[in-house]
Amino acid sequence: PAMAHIAADKPKLLARVRRINGQVSALERAINEDVDCIAVLQQAAAVRGALGGLVEALILQHLEHHVAAPHLDEAERRKGADELISIIGRYK
Repeated sequence: PAMAHIAADKPKLLARVRRINGQVSALERAINEDVDCIAVLQQAAAVRGALGGLVEALILQHLEHHVAAPHLDEAERRKGADELISIIGRYK
């Protein structure tokens, strides 16, 4: 299946998402509790870094399974590349 690689890594990916969720909750608390601005900024940077790491891992998985896998034909590779190009265009 197209998403078998996601299913295989589901526990690890969900653990990362849960950690990010915890970081976002801490960021929300910091803002709500009027924490010093530099502490809020540091927390926001940590969230961004963690989310960026997750996106990077997902992009690498997509490349490995939908662009670079040896069993893919040219049309499948092009489709995988086009999907990734579309996503990267939105990732800023």
